[in-house]
Amino acid sequence: MRFRFLALIFLSVTAVFTLAQNCNSMGTGIEGNLHGFIPFPADNLWNQDISNASVDPNSDAIINFIGANTPLHPDFGAGLYNGQTIGIPYDVVSGAAFVNIKFTAYGSESDPGPMPIPHNAPIEGAPNPGNGDRHVLVLDRDNCWLYELYGAYRQNNGTWNAASAAVWDLLNDEQRPYTWTSADAAGLAVFPGLARYDEVAAGKIQHALRFTLQESKEAFTPPASHWAPNSTNTLAAPMGMRLRLKASYDISGFPPQSQVILAALKQYGMIMADNGSSMYISGDPDNRWSNDDLGMLKTVPASAFEVLLISPLYTPQNLPQGQAPAITSFTASPSTIQPGQSSTLSWTANGASYSIVSPQIGAIRGTSVAVTPAQTTTYTLYSTNAFGRSTAKVTVTVQ
Repeated sequence: MRFRFLALIFLSVTAVFTLAQNCNSMGTGIEGNLHGFIPFPADNLWNQDISNASVDPNSDAIINFIGANTPLHPDFGAGLYNGQTIGIPYDVVSGAAFVNIKFTAYGSESDPGPMPIPHNAPIEGAPNPGNGDRHVLVLDRDNCWLYELYGAYRQNNGTWNAASAAVWDLLNDEQRPYTWTSADAAGLAVFPGLARYDEVAAGKIQHALRFTLQESKEAFTPPASHWAPNSTNTLAAPMGMRLRLKASYDISGFPPQSQVILAALKQYGMIMADNGSSMYISGDPDNRWSNDDLGMLKTVPASAFEVLLISPLYTPQNLPQGQAPAITSFTASPSTIQPGQSSTLSWTANGASYSIVSPQIGAIRGTSVAVTPAQTTTYTLYSTNAFGRSTAKVTVTVQ
């Protein structure tokens, strides 16, 4: 038994190392090619093959509530629509400077900065983002973290304002605290659910897609962790509800890009992530998309889908309960330094899924980091898990 346990640990470490190697192979730049890298481990709910998963007993009723004839709709493509790019853009960075983020709405539920958001990072809806969702998605290739902003506005001094922000460890399974928002209404990461041109061109999508529905109720099911209800109807979707294209639905006559997307919807399905137009699936804006090809997706009705078993279903009455991380120590050694010298911050945080050190450092794995402050600085450790966040402070004095 002991050898089996050690073998499982070895496999887990090997899987994380392999993911990190693949992360470093991502191409940089706006709409950078990920070269096969898939965010999060294979067991993550975004990446699970659900082609044989059970159907919910209320599937037909839920589909009828959505509207059986409501067509699938690609909310992405080439060119501009009403002066805006079509889809949610992303940027892959390497060596980007970390900048501060000022929160304008959901700061208490956001991950603090700093974050490596370039001043020219694309905003959803560019070149005229208007007052839409204004998502900004940035993948840090060097450290394998994903940074997502909602309601983002760049500032002249290089910093950003945002309604909310979330940091995601691309090497590990991570969940936002229950009932906290992210850059998405469901408390999910946005980027892993995008249909991207680079993977469709390679012939295969290996993850679920993100989609929206007009109505949702006060409930969520994993992988979601937040609700944004606008309906009291029992048949309205909970955030995180997953639809699967029926195995019997014939996709052989669809053009190449649509066919890859539909094959993914059979194998991985699509996850309800936000309120919006019903049956709209998300993707990246790329001028290499064929809008005529993608337009064929609009011939697929909601009745071609089935709702997968919604279990567990969390409501205000049965939310999981647990403890936020316990920070038992956060120290600086040495705590007093001369200009140009370094100090090592070390901590112990039991039960933490991920940690952030602010200012200067940002999201970090491990339990220590070296800092070289130019002046006396108080550092805050933020340790987070599914049940909340704990903080601790330590000061490094520069004489």
